Amino acid sequence: MFTRRLNSLAAVMAACVLFMPAVSMAQDPEPAPVQVMVLGTYHFDNPGQDVHNARVDPVTTPEKQAQLAALAERLAAFRPTAIALERVAADPATLMDQHFADFEPADLLTDADERVQIGYRLAALAQVDRVLAIDEQSDTRDYFPFGPVMAWVEANGRREAFARLNAPVAAAMAELERRQSEDTIGDILADMNRRDHPVFGDPAQSFYYRMLAFGDGAEQPGAALNAGWYERNARIFAKLMHATRPGDRVVVVFGGGHGYWLRHFVEVTPGFDLVDPAPYLREP
Repeated sequence: MFTRRLNSLAAVMAACVLFMPAVSMAQDPEPAPVQVMVLGTYHFDNPGQDVHNARVDPVTTPEKQAQLAALAERLAAFRPTAIALERVAADPATLMDQHFADFEPADLLTDADERVQIGYRLAALAQVDRVLAIDEQSDTRDYFPFGPVMAWVEANGRREAFARLNAPVAAAMAELERRQSEDTIGDILADMNRRDHPVFGDPAQSFYYRMLAFGDGAEQPGAALNAGWYERNARIFAKLMHATRPGDRVVVVFGGGHGYWLRHFVEVTPGFDLVDPAPYLREP
């Protein structure tokens, strides 16, 4: 008797499942991913804040302005919904760039800053009103403690070892200076954003990891530098996560040295897809 009742109950349940409306069986669709194009660049106005600072030709000349206008047209084909820049937001709640509202096209002839020349120019052209300021800086935390590394190098007679480590970076800066008189800005940026670029691509991370050797059992300045650099970029990406929403198409314009970690975070974080900038950079 018990077995017959159990079989009858199973039959009823099967019939209910069979005739349930299809809508109740459907799962909620996955949110559209945030598509992120990481565009690493050199600093057009050469503020002298990096370890290596290349001489940069003026970008406000008619020739360079024409190159940047063409670059913006190509980037606009990505159809961005937001632009994220290397600036600290005045309001961390919104992370909106506090200077974009005052931007006028005439600024392109006087302000060499790549945030203006690429970021604001692209936002105006593509009619993007969400220009985000996602950089991370601190008055109390040194995210790139390079001074202690060099102090340890000098104190421990490792100057030659550091020079060997530094040589490819110095060579890349010299090459950047040379190319500015021969190639367009778009072509230079296309090369800088190659994943296999020795200084700005993925192999560049070895430059930082090899600094782990600068230290001993008592002091670890190379490790501290890597930790600070990772933390700064992690905080930058966390701000990007906070300021974006499913389906966004974001162009992130940052110094080329940030490229490795920003690409890494995009690639390994669910809900984010990395977009190769190469097709949008090089002159046709």
